[in-house]
Amino acid sequence: MKNSIIARLVIMFAAAALIIFSLIGSVLYAVVDNELLHHERNSLVTTFKDIEYMVSRAGTTERWAHVQVKLDTLTPADGKVRFWIFSDDPRFGYGKDLAELHEFANHPNNLGRMSIKGKKYPLHTLTRILPAYLDRPAIRLTVGVDAASYFETLRTFVAAMTGLSLAGVLLVILCGYWIARTGLQPLKKMSDKAQTLSPKTLSERLTLSALPDELSDLAQAFNGALDRMENAYKQLEAFNADVAHELRTPLANLIGETQVALSRERSAPEFESVLQSNLEEMDRLRSIINDMLFLARCDQGEAATGLVHALIADEVQKTMDFFEFVLDETGMRVEISGDTHATALIETSLFRRALTNLLQNAIQHSPAGACIEVAIDAKNHGVQIAVSNPGEPVEQGHLPRLFDRFYRVDTARRDINGIHGHGLGLAIVKAIALMHGGSVFAASTGGVTTIGFTTARF
Repeated sequence: MKNSIIARLVIMFAAAALIIFSLIGSVLYAVVDNELLHHERNSLVTTFKDIEYMVSRAGTTERWAHVQVKLDTLTPADGKVRFWIFSDDPRFGYGKDLAELHEFANHPNNLGRMSIKGKKYPLHTLTRILPAYLDRPAIRLTVGVDAASYFETLRTFVAAMTGLSLAGVLLVILCGYWIARTGLQPLKKMSDKAQTLSPKTLSERLTLSALPDELSDLAQAFNGALDRMENAYKQLEAFNADVAHELRTPLANLIGETQVALSRERSAPEFESVLQSNLEEMDRLRSIINDMLFLARCDQGEAATGLVHALIADEVQKTMDFFEFVLDETGMRVEISGDTHATALIETSLFRRALTNLLQNAIQHSPAGACIEVAIDAKNHGVQIAVSNPGEPVEQGHLPRLFDRFYRVDTARRDINGIHGHGLGLAIVKAIALMHGGSVFAASTGGVTTIGFTTARF
C-alpha cells in the first residue's frame, strides 16, 4: 500500500481536501456567528430602548407599580424576553426567577450572558445603570433575550458543515482515485509493454508519441537502456560464437589426431609426433583461456598495481628483442622515433604485453622487408605509443571495432604470414591501456596502418 502511487495520491488529495474544507468551515462559522450575534444584539438593544424611557421616568411608588404591570405584560409566556431591575430600595425592584439566576457575565458595552437553571442555553443580556429620579434611587436595568435560536442555528450549521465536509472529502477520495488511476494509465501501459520484452523482442521500443511529456524522458531513457542491452546481447552472442569457434578448432584437431592415431598400431616416433601436435593445440587452448581470464579480470575493475616510473624507449627496446628472430626471418626492422626520453608510471610487464601484441599484429600484416615504426610522443596528459606498419589499408568501418574481442577484418579467419591469431590481442591492448588510465586509437591512411595506446601520467 505504501508503495502504491495511486494510494499516495489519494491520501494527499484527501489530506488537501480535509485542510481546505476545515479552513472554509472555520471562516464560514466565524461569519455566521458574527452575523447572528449582531442580529441578536440589535434586537436586544431595540427591546432595551423600548422600556428604558418608561422605567427612567417612573420616580414614585405609584408610577413604579404601573411600570411593574407593564413589564409583566411585555414578558412573553415562553420566557424569550426577561426584565430585571436591581435597586437598593426593595420598592423599586423587579424581576422573576431571581433565585434561579445561575451565572451572569457582563462584557464590554454592557452586553453579557446570563444562565438560568433549567434552561439549556444562556440569555443574551444588556445592562445599564439608570440614575435616580424623584423618590426612586439609581437602579440597574437588565434585559435578557433567549439565545436558543442563536445556539441552535450555530449547532445546525456546524453539523451541516461537518457532514458536507466529510462527504466532500469522501467524494475527493473517490474522484482522486479515479483521476490517479486514469492519469497513470500511460505508466501502466509502459510497464505492461516492458513486461512483454524478452531476449527475442529486444528490438522493440516504447512508442514515445503516445506518452505524456512527463513520461517521455523516462521512456527515452528506457529505450536507450534497451539499445545498450540489445547491443550488449548481440556482442555477447557474437562473443559466445567466437569463443565456441576458437575452442572448437583445436579440440577438433585434438580429437581427430587422437582418433587417427588410435585407428591402428603406431610406432613410438609416430605417437611422439601426435603428442607433439596435440601439445601445440592444448597450448593454443591454454593461451585463449588465459587471455579470456585476463580480460574477465579487467572487466571486473582490476587495475595495474606494480606501477613504476620507466623510460618508455627502454621498454620498447626490451620488447623488440623478443622479435629478433622473427624480424630476421622476415627481413623486417623496427625503428623507434619521437621522444625517446619520455617516462611514464607503468606496470612494465603489462606494458610489454600490450606492445608485444601491437608488434605481433604489425609483423603479421606487413610485407617482408618492411620497416615498422614505434613512435613515442609525450603529451601533457600522458605518453602515446603508436606502432605503424605498411600493408593493405584497413577500411574506416573496421577501425572502431579493431579492439573488440575476436573481431577480425578478415572474416575468413585465415592465418597471415604463417601466424595464427585468435582475435584477442588488440582487446588485451585496450584492457591494459584502460588499466593505466589511457585509451587506444587506430588509423589507416596512405597504405600505413597505425595502432597504439596511451598511458596517463598519474
